[in-house]
Amino acid sequence: MKVTKSDIVISAVKPEQYPSGGLPEIALAGRSNVGKSSFINSLINRKNLARTSSKPGKTQTLNFYIINDMLHFVDVPGYGFAKVSKTEREAWGRMIETYITMREELKAVVQIVDLRHKPSVDDVNMYEFLKYYGVPVIVIATKADKIPKGKWEKHAKVVKQTLDIAPSDELVLFSSETKKGKDEAWNAILAKINK
Repeated sequence: MKVTKSDIVISAVKPEQYPSGGLPEIALAGRSNVGKSSFINSLINRKNLARTSSKPGKTQTLNFYIINDMLHFVDVPGYGFAKVSKTEREAWGRMIETYITMREELKAVVQIVDLRHKPSVDDVNMYEFLKYYGVPVIVIATKADKIPKGKWEKHAKVVKQTLDIAPSDELVLFSSETKKGKDEAWNAILAKINK
């Protein structure tokens, strides 16, 4: 999809702050520092709409981005980041759970994992949480450029098996650097919002 317009709408922490208007939403979830912001920026051809940081835990709110006036991307705080207080982690957890379980506009969650590594316990827990609530998931295995092409299939198999990816969910190998998987990611997203 060609993105001609993208902007941040609001950073929200509670439902009253979510945008109105009924546009379909795709949430983006992943471990802290896995590359959610880079993924967003790659898809929309912008360098810094979603702020990237080498410091984990940068995203602390639900950041709603409007794309081509037709959908919202919702960047949620990364999970698994240990250097914040337990109270703060619990607050983020409640905020994310409220959004994912209550938001009618949510059409799917893009769960971003690092293709180089076996998905973590936190990755598995997030995927199981989404499946428990019946949320469609698109798994994006990022940083494919960091692995030789001949090993992609082996690493993809580890991701599929570890997460126990449902047949209705997709796995897309992706690289923000080379744009590998960009078209496949957009196709998967558009299929979810057009259901």
